[in-house]
Parts: sequence; structure tokens; C-alpha cells
Amino acid sequence: MSSPLPDHAETVARIGELFRTHGYAGTSLSQITQATGKGKGSLYHFFPGGKQDMAEQVLAQVEGWFSANVFTVLDTAAPDDAIARMFAAVTQWYRAGRRGSLFAAFTQEAATRALFARRIEVFFRRWVVALRNMLRRAGVTGGQATYLAEDTIAAIHGALMLAQGLDTPRLFTRMMDRAQETLYNALPQ
Repeated sequence: MSSPLPDHAETVARIGELFRTHGYAGTSLSQITQATGKGKGSLYHFFPGGKQDMAEQVLAQVEGWFSANVFTVLDTAAPDDAIARMFAAVTQWYRAGRRGSLFAAFTQEAATRALFARRIEVFFRRWVVALRNMLRRAGVTGGQATYLAEDTIAAIHGALMLAQGLDTPRLFTRMMDRAQETLYNALPQ
């Protein structure tokens, strides 16, 4: 008995993993059909805009996950809890440094970056603003809150790239612990 074809959300997730691994330009339609178990006709039925439509839906899925698991937490939870939950979610999402960043993959290819620049910018700005606002609610001053938010998100993505470049996932976990500690230490007592 063959395995069932994935539902649409799973199809989008599988395509996302291909884009994350091979980049947008480096992912072929044959790789997509193989990974999803769907023929070209079926793919174009669900993604009438072709590969760009697939990428838009992948980005929307990632944005939805971050909205539910990171941004909303930063917007609503108490500072200590928000920090802990944000780092737990990020560590889960990036599989403790074993999974690359889709946004990093999309920003590395000039043509791809041009296609999705606005979405990438909105995603990162939303994260910076959510983290900055949480820090301000906790009593961190305006400019310092912005710098901490930017530094934290840069640390997350830099640690991810370094951990993957060195094939040392534990480096990601160690850097996440340090970034989390930096935020805790910045909170007024």
C-alpha cells in the first residue's frame, strides 16, 4: 500500500524545506514533484502562479508559525516568560541549529531577494518591533530596547549560519543561551 499524498499544508511545508535547503533558484520542479508526491498538473492547480506562488505560500506558512509562536508571545506574555518562550520556539523551529533559515536562503540569491524583499523586510521588522516593545514594557529604555532587539535577532541568525557552516549544532544552542541571558540581564530589576 502506498503512502497517502500530503495535504496542502504538508505540501507547502515540504516545498519550504526544499527552498530552505536548495534556495529558490536551486529548487527544480522535478524536486518539488518528488518531495510532494504530486504531479505537475496537481501542483499548478494548487499553485496557479507556479514556483513564485509556491514560495509566497511557504513564506505565509512560516510567517503564520512565527506570528503564533513568537510575535504574539512577545506581544502578550510577561517579559521573563516571553523571552523564555521566544527562545524555546526559535530553538524548536530551527531544530536546535540543524535547520536553516528560509529567509536567509531567500536573501542570499539576488533575484530571489528582489522578488520577496518586501515580505522579508516586513517579517524581520515585525520581529524587531515585537521584541523591542516587549522590552520597553519591561522598562528598558527606547534606544536600548531597539538595539537589544536587533542584536538578539542578528545573534539568532548569525548563530544559525555559523552552526551550520561549522556543522556544530550545539554552537547554536550555546549562542541561544547567551542571547537569552543577555536579554534577562537587560531587564530592570
